Amino acid sequence: MARQTLAVLTEIERRVLWLSTAVIHHANLVRPNPSGLKVGGHQASSASMVSIMTALWFRHLRPQDRVSVKPHASPVLHAINYLLGELDEAYLPTLRAFGGLQSYPSRSKDPDPVDYSTGSVGIGATAPIWGAIARRYVAKSIGTGGAGRQYSLIGDAELDEGAVWEAVLDPQVAELGEIVWIVDLNRQSLDRVVPQIAADRLRDMFAGAGWQVITLKYGRLLEELFDRPGGAALRDRIDKMPNPEYQRLLRCDAAQLRERLPAGDPDVERLLSDVDDDTLLAAVRNLAGHDLATLDAAFEEIDDSRPTVIFAYTVKGNGLPTQGHPQNHSSLLTADQFAELAQRLGADVDRPWQNFPDGSEAARLCEETANRLHRKEIPATTPPEVPLDLGRTQGGTTTTQAALGRTLLDLTRRAPEAARRIVTVSPDVSSSTNLGGWVNKVGVWSASERVDWFADDADTILHWRESPQGQHIELGIAETNLVGLLGELGATWSRWGEPLLPIGVLYDPFVSRALEPWSFGIYAGGQSILVGTPSGVTLAPEGGAHQSITTPSIGLEQPGCVTYEPAFAIDVEWTLLASLAKLGRPDGTSAYLRLSTRPVDQALADVPTDPAARERRRRQVVAGAYTLRRKENPAVTIAAMGAVVPQALDAADRLQQVGIEADVLCVTSPGLLFQAQQARQGLADGPSWVLDQVLRPTPLVTVLDGHPHTLAFLATVNRVPSISLGVTRFGQAGALDDVYRYHGLDADSIVRAALDLS
Repeated sequence: MARQTLAVLTEIERRVLWLSTAVIHHANLVRPNPSGLKVGGHQASSASMVSIMTALWFRHLRPQDRVSVKPHASPVLHAINYLLGELDEAYLPTLRAFGGLQSYPSRSKDPDPVDYSTGSVGIGATAPIWGAIARRYVAKSIGTGGAGRQYSLIGDAELDEGAVWEAVLDPQVAELGEIVWIVDLNRQSLDRVVPQIAADRLRDMFAGAGWQVITLKYGRLLEELFDRPGGAALRDRIDKMPNPEYQRLLRCDAAQLRERLPAGDPDVERLLSDVDDDTLLAAVRNLAGHDLATLDAAFEEIDDSRPTVIFAYTVKGNGLPTQGHPQNHSSLLTADQFAELAQRLGADVDRPWQNFPDGSEAARLCEETANRLHRKEIPATTPPEVPLDLGRTQGGTTTTQAALGRTLLDLTRRAPEAARRIVTVSPDVSSSTNLGGWVNKVGVWSASERVDWFADDADTILHWRESPQGQHIELGIAETNLVGLLGELGATWSRWGEPLLPIGVLYDPFVSRALEPWSFGIYAGGQSILVGTPSGVTLAPEGGAHQSITTPSIGLEQPGCVTYEPAFAIDVEWTLLASLAKLGRPDGTSAYLRLSTRPVDQALADVPTDPAARERRRRQVVAGAYTLRRKENPAVTIAAMGAVVPQALDAADRLQQVGIEADVLCVTSPGLLFQAQQARQGLADGPSWVLDQVLRPTPLVTVLDGHPHTLAFLATVNRVPSISLGVTRFGQAGALDDVYRYHGLDADSIVRAALDLS
């Protein structure tokens, strides 16, 4: 890097440090705060990333690249966007204010360009991996999507997150040469200096996974000292000292450094005696993560044939009075410290948002960078039309889980354009969740063509043809990987202008494990369908460890998501088609389908044969509920969901025998019914017609294979007496009848509840 270029880059680096610090200072100590609640922000965490982000944005980033920014460094991103003309000055005083700059980078809520929403530990780090796969998938299946690197800027403490290693170790990742992770190795977590960061072990773990590993430890000033007589001893001393001891040196003045650093070594003492105080103070802080020339050279070394991780040693709070302090994570500069920083950086406390003067070298570099990084607007492709009804009426006995695979296969024949946009993802459970037929039909996606060595084996039922043209992606047994990929596949409509229709399938008991990253993906604009199957206690012989209880209410409560629990195969078809039709569009939503392995007689669905009546049933199914049995003068209504609908029908028949008429309501979506109730009360927008069509003011028994409070609110629709049945305790292994009896889901329990209300 030329000396003149380095000087201009250093000037920009100093301005980025100032602006990112001032944004947080203003939010906490200048902006009125009538409530007195802490606003917060992370000046030290931002400062440790300033050099890395300055070098990346102003020297190496390209318009086709995407960057996931460390959550606590969001002010640095906003500062850079401001200098590039991508953020209006009016937003700089609004960090963490309502409608202003978000606490952490947000694609959906920040006013300036953000490539990846980050916040929860590990999610932002791994998102570009799934973004890379999604981009490649779009490129191979549709022919667009471009190229470009996928950068993750992460804090070293994030490497404690297990999901990070689940992603790094997935076999597909080693083929993604566009992945670049830059680790801000400041050796501090939220509360302390990490005593043993084990950087060597971390490097070995990445190298073992097939990554290129680049380590940036010391800057040029320290390296020059190491080349002097006694320098080898100084290097050895710094290399071997514990992290807390090094961090303590950052808080020392020159005299204290001369006393502490040699540790009795005469060679180090002699070396330091020839170094002036200012140089000594600068040298001890001269780590490579703050050396623009060293960073620049490292970015040139990136090997695009494999993933790369760059370990950049940094000082948390670099350039601030709080640098290196073990409790600086959320600390704020005082007014005096802020004023001193302004003087040192050439800024003005009273005019904190000053940009570079027109015509200056720094202004010209900002303009050149903005022009270089300008992205052309990508026209959005409208998702293909998804049919409302495939016309099939399933007979015999089958499961809702089996209906999923059958519906996908039917789509390939009835709506091939829509089917071509579908991509399924599972964590090594394709065959056990009835996706075998679909996988055989569409093939398995991989970054490169692979040989199917069992293609000629007559006993092979599930054919594993792997190629870049496949439509099923198989991951290892890591649910967080699955939903991370779902979020990125569901965001291609906004990133690349090409909508996909992603469906993830996993065992329902593990939805809770995947919930946080899936919810975060929805927050970031990723639209997908998550299928939990098998669910509930219908997996009876496998025992309580594989029985889900809370997932129905999770679906009810998750924002940006419609939840369905179909009882019959036709319900699966209609709800799946409706969910697919809502993907890949600005006003789209995600969906969660909870399916069962319990075989059910499909004749119980009593699907109308008249076309108008069939369409009315379909609309009710998609809206949240429909009436299976309707009596002239019912004494009670039994509202059942999913796999226990046969028990509800059996109970209604038995009640009829004792002279008590009962309506039977099949609930397909408690969430949609709750929204309808909220709309009726004026608390939300939306239709409420389904409540008028299916719920009558009679005493109500609700029952589902999950926690009973999921449906308990239905009694408030008409303010009627009610009893809610469901699963409230860990299960038992056993025959299904025994397990249903144990949880009170059997027909006897429903009959007793109805009699108590009659």
